[in-house]
Amino acid sequence: MEPRLTELEIKLNLAEDAIDALNHTLFRQQQQIDLLQAQMRELYRQSQTTDSTDAAEALNQPADPRAEIPPHY
Repeated sequence: MEPRLTELEIKLNLAEDAIDALNHTLFRQQQQIDLLQAQMRELYRQSQTTDSTDAAEALNQPADPRAEIPPHY
């Protein structure tokens, strides 16, 4: 009976170590996801600012036909 109990204790310790490692990995991945989401929000905010600025500038600029090069050039 003693060897079986020792074997179960060893397996339990190994399982606990694996769970701790998985929890640590999950925590790091969540941090990375949070950082990426923050970066995406910032890029979206910047693109919205840039798009509205470009649109306002386009309305104020007269159209220059020479600036529009046909696609075959």
